[in-house]
Amino acid sequence: MTQTGLPVERSLPELSAALSAGNGAVLVAAPGAGKTTRVPLALLGEPWLAGRKIVMLEPRRLAARSAARYMAAQLGESVGGTVGYRVRMDTKVGPRTRIEVVTEGVLTRMLQSDPGLEEVGLLIFDEFHERSLQADLGLALCLQTRELLRDDLRLLVMSATMEAEPVARLLGGAPVIVSEGRQYPVDTLYRPPARTGLPVAEALVPVAAEALRDRQGDLLVFLPGMAEIRAAERLLRERLGESLLDSVRIHPLHGSLPAEAQDRALAPSIAGERKIVLATSVAETSLTVEGITVVIDGGLSRVSRFSPRTGMSRLETTAVSVASADQRRGRAGRLAPGTCYRMWSEEEHRRLRAADEPEIREADLAPLVLELAAWGTPDPGELQWLDPPPLPAIQQARELLVSLGALLPSGTVTAHGRRMAELGLHPRLAHMLLRALLLGWGEPACEIAVLLGDRDFARPADADFRRRLEALRGSGTSSAEEGARRRLVEAAARLKREIGSAGAAAGQGALRGGTDPCGLLLALAYPDRIGRRREGGKYLLSGGRGAAFAGDPPLVRAEWIVAADVEDSGTESRIRQAAPVALEELLEHFPEAVIEERTVTWDRAAKAVRARVRRKLGALLLEEKPMASPPADQIERALMLGVRESGLEALPWNRAARQYQERAVFVRRSDPAWPDLSDEALLDTLEDWLLPFCGGMKSLGDLQRVNLKEALESRLPWNLRRELDERAPTHWEVPSGSRIPIDYSDPDSPVLAVRLQEMFGLAETPRIAGGRVPLTLHLLSPAQRPVQVTRDLANFWRDTYFEVRKDLKGRYPKHYWPDNPLEAEATRRAKPRT
Repeated sequence: MTQTGLPVERSLPELSAALSAGNGAVLVAAPGAGKTTRVPLALLGEPWLAGRKIVMLEPRRLAARSAARYMAAQLGESVGGTVGYRVRMDTKVGPRTRIEVVTEGVLTRMLQSDPGLEEVGLLIFDEFHERSLQADLGLALCLQTRELLRDDLRLLVMSATMEAEPVARLLGGAPVIVSEGRQYPVDTLYRPPARTGLPVAEALVPVAAEALRDRQGDLLVFLPGMAEIRAAERLLRERLGESLLDSVRIHPLHGSLPAEAQDRALAPSIAGERKIVLATSVAETSLTVEGITVVIDGGLSRVSRFSPRTGMSRLETTAVSVASADQRRGRAGRLAPGTCYRMWSEEEHRRLRAADEPEIREADLAPLVLELAAWGTPDPGELQWLDPPPLPAIQQARELLVSLGALLPSGTVTAHGRRMAELGLHPRLAHMLLRALLLGWGEPACEIAVLLGDRDFARPADADFRRRLEALRGSGTSSAEEGARRRLVEAAARLKREIGSAGAAAGQGALRGGTDPCGLLLALAYPDRIGRRREGGKYLLSGGRGAAFAGDPPLVRAEWIVAADVEDSGTESRIRQAAPVALEELLEHFPEAVIEERTVTWDRAAKAVRARVRRKLGALLLEEKPMASPPADQIERALMLGVRESGLEALPWNRAARQYQERAVFVRRSDPAWPDLSDEALLDTLEDWLLPFCGGMKSLGDLQRVNLKEALESRLPWNLRRELDERAPTHWEVPSGSRIPIDYSDPDSPVLAVRLQEMFGLAETPRIAGGRVPLTLHLLSPAQRPVQVTRDLANFWRDTYFEVRKDLKGRYPKHYWPDNPLEAEATRRAKPRT
């Protein structure tokens, strides 16, 4: 084995001792220290491995293949001997393989098939600072495996830039080993674009020309995505000039390229030539691009962010973080002194965020939730996380997986869900492929799956996804895209081979009817994005969101579509890619997606109960008609809901009913054991006192027939009804012989409003409630206007009457105003009968 003299070598004895003494460690090694390729080889002979394998997790396929090849070369072997790799649809391992470099989805598959990882002695999580969703999930599952099944399983977390202490605590107090990197000095130059809004590919050209003129060595350019890489390649070829292009080779570098194209970008330049490598963030870590001494950083990265509010992910192009910018800058100093050109200003740099958010906080969690359910732990709270997944995104993911048939509503994984998890694809794509196999359309489903995973190939201006499918099949593809087309065709073929066994196990069927499967297959992947046209060319999606095309593409006239790519933007999402679908096809092939809703609800506008039968596809209404014989109990519930919404005042109150209620409230004021007939209590107990009197009724109009007094009386047993009459009589007979109604609207002060002349001869205030409560007397003039309010009649006769008498005698001279009211005859007339 070659002794490389890499900086990490100095930390290997400490790391070896830590892993010998315990079952975990954290290694923080600066870029260029050699941790990725040196540590696995150095630990291969440790006695505690006991012949087991080392599995190293790499976040990116390109880095995994590159690391495996480099380590194999260090041993003088080819990949697949002592060192191998497993990445999506590409595996090179053999019976002698002791070190496996795997990507994150592969690790999850290994854990699901062998939870104890019996052949593995050490798991290495490389570049953990990237905090990918799968790395967080893999570490959480491995921690549970170590706790429950394999206490001898060792875990090593490695990173270039990371707060080590939280990870060390998560590993159970693991030791932290720090290794300094071998970093040559790097000059940093800021080169903001000449004008605001200039595309990054345009702004790159003068910076690249400056670097080629003023600096030695090869150039590594960081751009946010494949579209920008293609634009930059075209512009550089157009504008650098023939003299430069004769000696400069331009290489794209991203994870979707074929392995041979990636190898050309990573290989050293031929003598007398220089190269410009146009890369995505895949080149930030792990990879060593030979010959690079100049980095040009476009300052942008493209990240996927998921919105639990809408259930949709969106790609965002954002400014890099300081940590990411430093990683990129460090690539210029790995092999020699270098230069980093930053395409932003120093002021902008000071405003950059310190680090990127962990993907688990912002990603679509449907893959994670499916993996947990297949693992047997549907509750994420049962695992240990560095950052626990947010609950709204978890709930959104569960709802999607239930709609795909992967989970039961309880969260338990179904047999279909297990087959989906075994494919290692996003659950949407896995469901589409498995169902397409049963329908006999596995091949176009594989083509659609690879196109959905590639956001840049053959993007038509009219947003019709079928144009992309035609381009993949060789129709109208530009020469510039031919390489990408061949790559996707090969990927579709590999995917078809991979799912072939699943199709054989499931049994393939034939799809009847229909000539264009594109929209139908997209509906399988996106059942929540089936759209129906509304007025104005907008669509309502089956998930409940509104959406619209930008501009007026031909597809906008389709009645039904499936939106494959939707940009979450405010109340109306923008449809970027879609395909038409026929409702008849959906109804024929996926009848389970259509639900019949039988609803009995309160219609506020009609003020009545409405019983309807609705056929719906998600939020989309297909048909609505009246329900023939709605259940009586549902009508009753809806009617009572309508009363509560409308308020008690909507009921047919008359004076007798209202007085009955008020009398009962008055008695309860002094005796809390009495039934509560207040408005609040009546609303709470409608089912007890009102519902029995509403037989056959369905509207507020019908309720006008209810005898409310009789309904209220039902709240009191017969003995309390009699007691109510005694304690709170409806009327009081005054000296004139009149029976005057008592007003109980104020339960603290019942009122008897009576003409003054009818009270002559009565010395004391009338009392109710067994003599405990005096009535409040409103003594009225002959015109029924109050002339005195009192609860002390005796005091009125003694002190106030004579003043009142003078006034009344002047205004009503024909009426009887005696000098001695206590000895006078009470009368309902102007004067007593002689």
